[in-house]
Amino acid sequence: MRAPTRKRGYPRRMRPFRQLAESDRFADVARVFLALAGIAAWCTLRGPVVAIVPSMLGAIACALSETDDAWRGRLRGLVVTLVCFALAASAVKAAIGTPLLFAPMLALGTFLLVMLGAASGRYATIATGTLILSVYTMIASDAPGGSGPQGTWAIIAGAAWYGALSLAWSALAPQRAVRHALARVFEALAAQMDAKAALFEPVRDLDRQSLDIAFSRANLRTVDALASARAALLDRIGRRQPRGRIASRLGMFFVAQDIHERISSSHYPYDELAAALYHSDLMFRFGRLIRRQAQGCRERADAIRRTASLGSLALPTTALDDVREAMAYRQANGRPDQAVDDALAALLRNVEELHVAIQADGVLREGSDMALQGDDPPSVREALGRIRLRLNRRSMHFRHAIRLSVGMLAGYLLMLALHPSHGYWILLTTLFVCQPSYGGTRRRLIQRVLGTTAGLVLGWAMLRLLPGGDWRLPVLVASGAAFFAFRLRRYALATGVITLFVLLCFDRVGAGYDAIGPRLLDTMLGVCVAATAIRFVLPDWRVRRLDDVVADALLAYGRYLERIVAQYATGKHDDLAYRVARRDAHAAQAAVAGNVVELLGEPGHPHERGERALRLLTALQAGLSHLSTLGTHRQVLRATDAVALADLARHLTHGFDALAEHVRAGTPATPLDMPGLSIDTHADETLRVLDRQCLLLALVHDRIAALPPA
Repeated sequence: MRAPTRKRGYPRRMRPFRQLAESDRFADVARVFLALAGIAAWCTLRGPVVAIVPSMLGAIACALSETDDAWRGRLRGLVVTLVCFALAASAVKAAIGTPLLFAPMLALGTFLLVMLGAASGRYATIATGTLILSVYTMIASDAPGGSGPQGTWAIIAGAAWYGALSLAWSALAPQRAVRHALARVFEALAAQMDAKAALFEPVRDLDRQSLDIAFSRANLRTVDALASARAALLDRIGRRQPRGRIASRLGMFFVAQDIHERISSSHYPYDELAAALYHSDLMFRFGRLIRRQAQGCRERADAIRRTASLGSLALPTTALDDVREAMAYRQANGRPDQAVDDALAALLRNVEELHVAIQADGVLREGSDMALQGDDPPSVREALGRIRLRLNRRSMHFRHAIRLSVGMLAGYLLMLALHPSHGYWILLTTLFVCQPSYGGTRRRLIQRVLGTTAGLVLGWAMLRLLPGGDWRLPVLVASGAAFFAFRLRRYALATGVITLFVLLCFDRVGAGYDAIGPRLLDTMLGVCVAATAIRFVLPDWRVRRLDDVVADALLAYGRYLERIVAQYATGKHDDLAYRVARRDAHAAQAAVAGNVVELLGEPGHPHERGERALRLLTALQAGLSHLSTLGTHRQVLRATDAVALADLARHLTHGFDALAEHVRAGTPATPLDMPGLSIDTHADETLRVLDRQCLLLALVHDRIAALPPA
C-alpha cells in the first residue's frame, strides 16, 4: 500500500519546485547566479583574484540593462550595450584622475544618457545600465588592483559573460518571456475584475470614490501588463506572419484586450443602480459572477505560465445561470424602470460575452487584422526627433536629466570635499535614489537607508564572527542573485542583499572592513543629495502637470469615440486603428491615475488641489467606462440610426476637444448642450442604451467643466 502513496505524494512534494521554476523572476535569478558563480570560480581557480570585483559588477550592470527580447533582438542589444559599456568605462578610467575634467564630463554624460531614454523604453534601459556601469567602474577603481586597464577589461568581460549566458538562455527558451507577459496580463485582468465586482456591492452610502480609485489603479496595472505583452509579441513576430504557438499567443493577447474593454465598461451609475435594486439580489449576483470570472482569468494565467496548451477553458455556469434567473424574476415581478431594465439587459449580454471570451482558445479568425504597433522608433532620425521634442522645461525627461546631472555633480564635489576614498558610493546612491517623481524618490530614499543599514550589520556580523575562507563564495553569489529576485517588489530587501554582496566582494581582495564605514556614510550623503535635488532642482510637481495629462486624456477619448461610432455603420472589427485608439485612451487614463497617486504624496499643495485631482480621476474613469460600453456593444445599425449616432458622437468629440483646450489653458469651460438622438429610441433597446451612454458622457464633460481651474 505504500508504493501508491509515494506515487501520489511525489508530485505534491515537487509542486513548490515547479512553481519556483515557473515564476517570473526565476530565469533572471538563475542567469545571474550562473554568471556570478562562473566568475567566482574562474577568479578563484584560474584568474587574478582582484578581478572578481570589477567582473561581477560588470555582470550585474549587464543584467540590469537587458530586455525581454528574442535572441536576435537580444544579440543586437548586447552589442550596443557592450559598446556603450566600453566607451563609458574607458572614459571614466581616462578622466577619473583629473577632477577638473571628470566633473563636467560626469554631468554632461548623465544628461545625455537620461535624455537618450526619451527615445523609447529600450534606449532608456541601455542608458540606465550604462550610467550604473560608469559608477561601478569608479567603485572598482577603489578596490585593490582595480585602477589599471585590467579593471576596465574585467568589467567588460563580466558584462560579456553574462550577455553570452543571457543570449543562450533566450535561444533555448524563446517563448518564455511571452508566456510570462501574457500570464501577467490575465493576472492583472483578474485583479481588475475583483475591483469591478466591489462596485456591485448592494449597499447604500458606500464610499464609491475609493472604489473608483482602486479600480483606476487596477486598470493602470492592466495597461502596463498589456504594453509589456505587446512589446514581447512584437519583438518575436516582427514583420513575419505569425504561426504556431506565437500565433495562438497573439490570439490570446487579442482576447485579453477584448476582456479588458468589457470589464472596463459601465452601463449605469453604480450608486443609482444600488438604490434601484436595493431590495433585489441582482447586484450581489452580478458581483459574484464577476469574481468567478476573475478566478477563471487566474486559471488561464496559470495554464499559460505552465506552458499548457492554450485550449478552451471550461468555466462553471452556475453563477451565470443564477443571474439569468434573477433577471427573469425581476422582469416578471419587478416594477418597470426602462433605463434600469435596459442597462441590466445590456450588462447581462456583456457578462455573457465576457464568459465566452475567458473560455476562448485564442484561435485567430480568418481575415483578422493581426498587426501590432510598436513603441520603438523605426530609425535613428525618429529617435533623435523624439529626443528633440523633449528638450524643453515642460518635459519630464528634460527636468529629470537636469536634476540627476546636478545631483551627480554635487555628489562628486561632496566626495572630493569629505573623503575621496570609497566616496563613489555617494554617486551610486544618488543615481538609484533620485527618481523622476517626488514620491518615487521618497520611497527609494527610505528603502535605501533601511536596506543598506541592514546589509552592513549583517555583513559586519559575518566578517567579524565567522571564519574567513572560500566558504563565503556561495554566500557572495547567492546575495548577488537574490538582488534580482527582490529588486522589483521589495527594494529595501534587495538593497540589503546587494550591500552584503559588495562587502563580500571587497572582502575577497582584503578590503571588507574598509568598506563598511564609508558605505554607510556615503549612503546617508547620497540620499541627502537626492532629496535636495528632487526638492529644489526643477522640481517636477505632479500637481503642475495634472491639467496637461487630463487634457491629453480628453483628446484620446475623442479619438476613441470616433473609432467606436464608425463601426456602428460598418460592424464590429478590431482592426489596428481601433485597437490603437482604445489603447491610447486607456494609457491616457492610466497616466492620469499614476499622476494623481504621485500628487497625493507630494508636500506643499493645499487640500483642495488633492480633492480636485481625485474628482478629475473619477470623472475620467467614468468617461472611459462609458466609452468602453459603447465599444463593447458595437454592431451594425440601420443607416439612418448610424448617421444620427455619428452626429451625436461628433458633438461629444468637439466638446471633449474644446474642454481639453480649456483645461490645459486653465480657463473656465461651459456645460455641453446635448441634442440627443434624433430617432425614436422607444422602438429599440440598443438605441436607448447608446443614447443613455452618450448622455452619461456629456455628464462626465460637465463634471470636469464644473471643477474650478487649478
